[in-house]
Amino acid sequence: MKVKSLKLREAHKSSNGVPSFCSILWDSGADHIVTSSSSDMSISIHDSLLLSAPPKILRHHRDGVAALALSPNCTCLASGSIDRSVKLYKFPSGEFETNITRFTLPIRTLAFSKTGSMLAAAGDDEGIKLINTIDGTIARVLKGHKGHVTSVAFDPNNEYLASVDSKGTVIYWELHSGDVLHNLKGVAPDIGSDMSLMNVLSWSPDGEILSVPGIKNDVVMYDRDTAEKLFSLRGDHVQSVCYLSWSPNGKYLATSGLDKQVLIWDIERKQDIDRQKFDEKICCMAWKPTGNALAVIDVMCKYGIWESIIPLSMKSPTEDVPSLQLKNSNGLLLFDEDEQEPSASFSLSDLAEDSHGESEPPSKKRLRKHSFSGDNSDDDINECSIPPGAKLCKNPSRVHKERLDLRLEEPKSGMVYTRSKMQEAFQPGATPMQPRTRCFLCYNLLGSITTIEHDGNSHIEIDFHDTSQGPRVQPMSDYFGFTMASLNEHGSVFANPRKGEKHLSTLMYRPFRSWANNSEWSMRFEEEEVKAVALGTDWVAAVTSFNFLRIFTHGGLQRYVLFLDGPVVTAAGFRDELAIVTHASPSLPSNDQMLEFRVINISNRTQPLRGRLPLSPGSYLTWFGFSEEGQLCSYDSKGVLSVYTDQFGGSWLPLFSASKVKKLEENYWVVGLNDDKLFCIICKSPDLYPKVTPKPVLTLLDLSIPLACSDLGADALENEFILRSVHLSKIQKRIDEMIAADLDTSALDDEAFNTDAALDRCILRLVASCCNADKLVRATELVKLLSLEKSVRGAIKLVTALKLPNLAERLNGILEERLLNETTKHSAIPISNSNSDAFIQPDPAIKTSVSAEAATNGTTTSTNSWTPMMATLTEAVTPTEVKNPLPSSAHLTSPLFRKKDKLKEGSVVGKEKMGQSRTGISEDAQQADDRKEDAVVQSMAKPQGPCSSNPFDNLSRDRDTRPTNPFAKSSSNQEKSSLLDSIKKMKTDAAGRN
Repeated sequence: MKVKSLKLREAHKSSNGVPSFCSILWDSGADHIVTSSSSDMSISIHDSLLLSAPPKILRHHRDGVAALALSPNCTCLASGSIDRSVKLYKFPSGEFETNITRFTLPIRTLAFSKTGSMLAAAGDDEGIKLINTIDGTIARVLKGHKGHVTSVAFDPNNEYLASVDSKGTVIYWELHSGDVLHNLKGVAPDIGSDMSLMNVLSWSPDGEILSVPGIKNDVVMYDRDTAEKLFSLRGDHVQSVCYLSWSPNGKYLATSGLDKQVLIWDIERKQDIDRQKFDEKICCMAWKPTGNALAVIDVMCKYGIWESIIPLSMKSPTEDVPSLQLKNSNGLLLFDEDEQEPSASFSLSDLAEDSHGESEPPSKKRLRKHSFSGDNSDDDINECSIPPGAKLCKNPSRVHKERLDLRLEEPKSGMVYTRSKMQEAFQPGATPMQPRTRCFLCYNLLGSITTIEHDGNSHIEIDFHDTSQGPRVQPMSDYFGFTMASLNEHGSVFANPRKGEKHLSTLMYRPFRSWANNSEWSMRFEEEEVKAVALGTDWVAAVTSFNFLRIFTHGGLQRYVLFLDGPVVTAAGFRDELAIVTHASPSLPSNDQMLEFRVINISNRTQPLRGRLPLSPGSYLTWFGFSEEGQLCSYDSKGVLSVYTDQFGGSWLPLFSASKVKKLEENYWVVGLNDDKLFCIICKSPDLYPKVTPKPVLTLLDLSIPLACSDLGADALENEFILRSVHLSKIQKRIDEMIAADLDTSALDDEAFNTDAALDRCILRLVASCCNADKLVRATELVKLLSLEKSVRGAIKLVTALKLPNLAERLNGILEERLLNETTKHSAIPISNSNSDAFIQPDPAIKTSVSAEAATNGTTTSTNSWTPMMATLTEAVTPTEVKNPLPSSAHLTSPLFRKKDKLKEGSVVGKEKMGQSRTGISEDAQQADDRKEDAVVQSMAKPQGPCSSNPFDNLSRDRDTRPTNPFAKSSSNQEKSSLLDSIKKMKTDAAGRN
């Protein structure tokens, strides 16, 4: 059998290289991994999706943590320590709840009952305590072992408790009576005083089998009721088995041995199917509840995840998981998730009552023990000891007012249901806090804010990428423990979670410049925690755990308080706009997050945008903000960048997919973006966050739309085509907004014209690719998207050179239709002088000349089409730097050039006087230009690959060169051409051709 290698990472610091017993477990949703070590007094809660991220650290014990247990509903974490105490925490927040009990000697093992109402704890003092988790009372102490108790386990039906000690003795306990049912001496290895490895036993998920490490380097299976030996598993272990773990469906068993091996067993075939060799002994293992993986941790406190542990040809370890119906199976009362009517305190008789699950058929082999049945009566309740402050509630809704973990209700069903995790709030540009390590509180395109803990306080520094633009900000000492921040050109805002004796959350704003002294201000929140912050032009925003959106002025005035309709995920600001992401509903069982975004204009007190935020399936949001131009953007954990657009009534466009470009060992940490570049920091896998030192390098990536693999083979051109189209629509929107505000749009007109010309060049290259691939219908569709008349004529020349007469005829029809539409709009050209306005009508000779020229080029022109003259006239009267005609079609003319109508009265044509000498393009220059264009068309007619060079590069440089503003007046010292001379010149050229 092939031995695989698995890389482990450090979970806890080992004690000078001395082995220690470590624990590892999953929560039911596979969202978190919890680890501990008997040599470390801390507990680590790792995000299973971000193992490289620093874990959440719980430090409440005074000595090493030797045991962990998680309640069935995953709302309560229990820990047992060498310091002889058992503590309870909220999960997954890690908030300390209570010291539930103490022992006289170190604790070695913990286990929750399947209802979560009882916790079993045991250790070196040889007794097993059954602790009532509702009020913390000791329900019973089980005594019978003669050595240290190393493992306890409740059977899934809550009838029995099994335990094993360091001398190898296994005892079956009946929970109702506390009696010893079976005492199996010497069936497990005697581990002596080595507490880095302990005998561990485990029930199968259906409760039928108890598995125990054997004395022959094997695993022995015992019957549930009779404790008879059923069979044993013996394979490649050459030393004793020290830990074992059942898969969720009970089809497989993982065992680790003193020989540093982990074996995977097929229970049905009773043989091992895979194994893994490690550098150290594996002291604890846990199967992933929702996948095909096994988490392991060794005696040197290193852990890892063994992925794809079961071959795909075999049944998944999470398929056909046994379903056990138990009353009160929702966990602790104080941490209850379901609306049930709880009892005031725990009664051992409840355990027996729970054993009558309807889903479990009676066994023909043996008779089940039914210790107790019947309904609880009022007398039973009166006999219970009610803890102070506890109330008997007939109304289930009252229970939810007292629960400590605010979670959504689980369905009342006997089916096994795993709830997906709702993403927690995060601050864009912040990295997780890590002790004694400098971290980012904020990193954006303007600068960064870093913090590091020093002598109990934190030291914060603010740096700008461009030191010549940003102010110099002095470092400051942080006495509040800020974990998030936001930065813009006006100032910075900081916030921290609830901390200290009063559990206060603090919000602080520091302006960079102010005319007044002491312009810095702070706010405190009692029982309310800041989850995200954002900055704008003259406002500061904070979203809290109460779903309150609090908006302040830069001076600290509390301006608005809004109530959001869901828990916040993140927030970002840009000028007057604040964008917020909240949960719209609980996440789906497929782990899909249901998020909603909204954009609020603070100055206008309006909400221009609101809708659902799309994410890749199974992903979560990792970055959210605005581009440099103010467009709303998001980036998810699957590497998809999406940008909001007004197209199609408001949609999100995926403009980048990391899976298309990144290497396997790279992860992208997004910082921001502009119209054509994504700014990010590349982190080497498995790191998901950059380190502050050395200073991270900002990488610019080209936007790349996740396109399908086209049969054209021109993916780069198609990507450019869509990106330029999107950019053009953005410019159009900005121009529309400026026109509505009666602002000058000259700069945007220039940008729009250049973008339109570049888009035409891209389309022409796509047309050439379509012709070479014999995709003529697609080529026709592309030509209809051209904006400039010259571009359409270039396409006609191209297809003519490629000897595609049918396509050339269709393209010529497109050109005729466009010119005809232009003729309808401009039936005459107004020419103004100082005395009167005249109209120049088309000359029939010019019309005949144009038709003859079209026929010479291999195209057919309608006898009614006289408007090509307009293009010639435009070229003749336009300054020599501007040779391209304006767009000629109402459909293809970009509405970005509305300035043309405004400038009509002051156009160059209207300013020229009749009779001026023509100084336009000379005949020699024109002929040379035509020869150059014909050469380019001939080069395009040759077959090209999808990645060939742009055949229109030279043409675009020579023919499509535009001034900064194509509509600007010519300079006073520039010679001007006469319109009459232009007409005469055209007649002469036409006669010469004839």
